[in-house]
Amino acid sequence: MPGPVATLHLADLGADVIKVEDHGAGDYARLLGDGPDGVSVFYRGVNRNKRGLRLDLKQTQGREVFLRLARTADLVVESFRPKVSDKLGIGYEALRAVNPKIAYCAITGYGQTGPLAMAAGHDLNYIGFAGVLEQIGVDGGRPAIPNLQIGDLLGGAMTAVMGILAALFDAQRSGQGRLVDVAMSEAVLAHNLFPLFALQTEGKVPQRGADILSGGDAGYGVYATADGRYMAVAPLEKKFWDLFCDALQRPDWKARHAARGQAAAALRRELKGLFASRQQSEWRDFFAGVDCCVTPVLSVAEALEHPQFVARGMAVHADGVTQYAPPLKLSRWVFAVERAAPAPGEHGQEVLREAGFSAAEIRGLQQAAVI
Repeated sequence: MPGPVATLHLADLGADVIKVEDHGAGDYARLLGDGPDGVSVFYRGVNRNKRGLRLDLKQTQGREVFLRLARTADLVVESFRPKVSDKLGIGYEALRAVNPKIAYCAITGYGQTGPLAMAAGHDLNYIGFAGVLEQIGVDGGRPAIPNLQIGDLLGGAMTAVMGILAALFDAQRSGQGRLVDVAMSEAVLAHNLFPLFALQTEGKVPQRGADILSGGDAGYGVYATADGRYMAVAPLEKKFWDLFCDALQRPDWKARHAARGQAAAALRRELKGLFASRQQSEWRDFFAGVDCCVTPVLSVAEALEHPQFVARGMAVHADGVTQYAPPLKLSRWVFAVERAAPAPGEHGQEVLREAGFSAAEIRGLQQAAVI
């Protein structure tokens, strides 16, 4: 997920992204779940707007093809373990030798250096190692696994894109590229802010479910409704809390703003009883005209159909599936799915011709099973 999603953002913004796969299994994300023609929805959703090239990097000719492509490339993104790309002969130093301006982004779990550099890991390991997983969950409960892959997406994708764009911007001015070393565990750690603040100001991190934003403040929480649905209740600031109390005709609650400890627990019990008295749709309509940060908890299907996301064009139907549009809008730019996710090596000949390979060279590479 990290590399494909990072390059998805770049491809959506207009970069010509060439997805390089091996001659074996290739990207096994194609088989992660059902999809049209046997290709998963996941693969289609994160590899749109890219071109596909199959290349055997273990052959000398394959390495030479890669280096030839790198001479005119702005960027290479890879997610091998450290030193693997060097062993293949396509590491940063090898590419810099043929193209000093190239940026090279290496996405790993723990970075290119350090005692865990070579360790295997997944998103769950990264958020656990960074002190995030320990804080997720309700008071008295076990750590809860988030359904949003924080390490993969915040760390491996968004942090990578941030470093890539900085390196590319600098390369335009200086003529020199950079190695962008992205560690997913570090990206998560660097954004684990509130526990860090608490550790320094209070000497300890609140217990799971007791932080202000995870259960410590009754004015920031999730409350069940009569039909088993939920409302996200977040009138955290005093101005929103007062509006919330006025709407509910409970002016006596105003003085209980920002209650802590047992006082917060008592208020939470009262709020729990209140929200359990009506269905979610009733509360949704009730708070629709009250600007106090109270909203329904929607399913993904409901979110895709919500007028806000519809108005912003966040659901895109392309390649036989529903996909998300990019999470940003730019003036004088209209997003479009211009190319479906590539089949293995689908654009190989096209890419090589553009790079100056002759028809005879391409035939020779095909015969040698390099491409």
